[in-house]
Amino acid sequence: MIDKSAPYVCGARVPRRIWGGTGLSVPVLSFGTQGFGNNFGIVPDEEATALMMRAIALGINHFDCALCYGDSMLKLARALRMIPRDSVVISGRVCMHARRSPLQSGITTAAKARDVVRDVEEQLGLLGINYFDALLIHDPDDVESTLSPNGALDGLLACKDLGLTHWIGYGMEPADFHKKVLQTGKVDVLLHFNDYHLLRQTAAAPGGILDEASKRNIGVMTGWSILRGLLTDADIKDATSRGGLTDPNDLLLAQQLRLWAADNNVSLLAVAIQFCLRDARIHTVPIGSASIAELEANVRAATLPLPKSVWDQLAEWQCTFLSK
Repeated sequence: MIDKSAPYVCGARVPRRIWGGTGLSVPVLSFGTQGFGNNFGIVPDEEATALMMRAIALGINHFDCALCYGDSMLKLARALRMIPRDSVVISGRVCMHARRSPLQSGITTAAKARDVVRDVEEQLGLLGINYFDALLIHDPDDVESTLSPNGALDGLLACKDLGLTHWIGYGMEPADFHKKVLQTGKVDVLLHFNDYHLLRQTAAAPGGILDEASKRNIGVMTGWSILRGLLTDADIKDATSRGGLTDPNDLLLAQQLRLWAADNNVSLLAVAIQFCLRDARIHTVPIGSASIAELEANVRAATLPLPKSVWDQLAEWQCTFLSK
């Protein structure tokens, strides 16, 4: 069961925001389950369960999962047997990229609605629950075919009608894909990534994803807030290899940003997470943790008070380095 007596990091639970038009209250830090899916090192089942229980004790009760995240769904299912379903928010994916689970062998970018329903039913069976709070089409190579009649989006709408999910959306990187989906008026949530963090803020440009989502009261998850570990205080070589990052410009800028953080005696992790959360159009930032120590470090970073001078100095750094 949930240990409600566990002490909170920094003396407070993680703050919450309303997830757009869904009306759901979600923590500003959601838990990306890829963190314990053995993609970044082995995490035994018992440790994953303890990690999820600690997250819930800290107020992080939104778990974002996908079948392509190693064995994370099996571990999530193990924890879900121990807690009331209505005490957590579960967002899931219909994966439509190369890294598909055997359960999704029939899912392609041109998937029919019935394929999506079948896939979602199998995922719910795997998790041992009756519904997702939100369900997202994950990384399609071609968004147009998902929007075609009887395509993947219609499959999500069918899942909604059947009560298999309460809310639907897309999780993907291309901004033009998101804009096409938002124009349908049929989605409730979105996950965007790698376009709003300390090194890049294209999502916040006028008429960008955040503007378009806000106009439609869409629930927003902002991924890669810490650029897969690059924008943290961790060893940069380790972060680069674990995150699979290769962009030389990002690596150079991250190195410069680390020097800035050290010179100003500030936690880069705290600055990176809170930078995203300073934009009220962003409702939650999913971050994966592989251990309780990582989880608590993320919570400290999200709740650590930072003086205005830090943000002034950061703005000066960004003007110097990002404008080149």
